[in-house]
This record gives sequence, C-alpha cells and structure tokens, in this order.
Amino acid sequence: MTCMNKYNFVRDGVTRLPPGFRFQPTDEELVFQYLKCKIFSCPLPASIIPEINVCKYDPWDLPGHCEQERYFFSFKEAKYRNGNRMNRTTNSGYWKATGSDKTISCSSRSNDIAGIKKTLVFYEGKSPNGSRTDWVMHEYHLVNSTQNSSMTQIGDRVLCRIFLKKRSTESDDRVIQNNNANGVVKNAEAGQPRFIDFMTVHNETSTSSSCSSSSDITEACSRALEHEENRDYTDF
Repeated sequence: MTCMNKYNFVRDGVTRLPPGFRFQPTDEELVFQYLKCKIFSCPLPASIIPEINVCKYDPWDLPGHCEQERYFFSFKEAKYRNGNRMNRTTNSGYWKATGSDKTISCSSRSNDIAGIKKTLVFYEGKSPNGSRTDWVMHEYHLVNSTQNSSMTQIGDRVLCRIFLKKRSTESDDRVIQNNNANGVVKNAEAGQPRFIDFMTVHNETSTSSSCSSSSDITEACSRALEHEENRDYTDF
C-alpha cells in the first residue's frame, strides 16, 4: 500500500476525516505543503483536499458541510480567451475580491517561490449590482518571487478555503461587555445576600424595652407622690 493510498481522506469528492480529527492548516502549510506539491506533482502529506472547479457551484452547493471550512484545489479558468483574469462567476452570483493581497513566504528556507492569499466575498445576482453575502473565500496562488520577476503566477491551479462568516460576533461581544460593565455593580448588589445581626437587634429591643419600663416606673412613682400629697392636704 502506497503512502498516498494510506492517507487518502477524500471520498466521492468530499473530505472525510476520522472522528476527533480536524484539518486546520496554516497559510504557509497550505501554500508550501499542499499547493506547491500539487503543482509540481510531488507527493502530498495526505490526500485530504479534493479537486473541483469551484466556480461551477454556488458556495452552498459545494461538497461538504456548510458549517465547516472547506478546502479545494481548483483549476484557473480564464474569464476571457486572451486574458489572464480568472472567471469567478457561478450560477447564482460571483466572487469579488476585497482588501489587499497577502504575501506568504516560507519560514524554514528562502527560495524564489512564495504564495499570494486573496480574499473574496460572494455576491448573489449579476455584477455589479449583486447582494453581498457572508460567504468568504481565501484563494491561494503560487508565484515566482525573484527580484527580477513581478510575482509571476506558477501553475494552473489555486487552493481555495471557503467558509461562512459568522454574523455580529464582535458587536455582540461588545454589547455583552458594556452591559456587564454597566450592570455588574447593580447585579452584585441585587444578588448580595442580606445578613441580620440578631445581637444588635436584641440589644436595641432590650434598650427600647428598658427605656419603656423606666418611663412607666417613673410615671407610676409620680402619680403615687401626687396621691400622697393630696391625702396629706385632706387630712390637714
């Protein structure tokens, strides 16, 4: 059994990993361990990335689970016969580049080959009036990075990472943080248990009772004295 067959995780165009395994490569690994080996027909670390024409499908129709990141090798398809511009139009929309390209170099050794990472967003409808969606694609190209070269692309394939961006994650976190900052003291006070010092209450009750008793005794004594004085005057 060859190494390629032993580590083949692609079945019917879909990546199928054993339970507990995750495919989470870095940009450098995607470019130099997978795309470069694919273009130069070298053995891959594992047969885990299926090959498909990405623009023949809408992103939600591509093989695999929509909730997970999906990786594909895709052929470069020219938009025009005599041009170098790639065709990124699908049945329901088109992929549109956004932001600036990122250069990826190999950290282990210096050579004349580098990678370019492009970020694209999927729009539904016809260009240029399509509706922006949350589908994102990172498109990796292999290029010649010599000083005398202007980043000439190498090979007829690209490597695509496609995923569905989660909405409002950062804004939700900020709202939660603000709410916590504003309400943490109030919540703490509202949830703080109240303790009653029964000794203090008892002392206060005893003092109050003593004062009340003393007042009653004083008043009774005053009445007795008045009664005695009246009696004396009557006898006189």
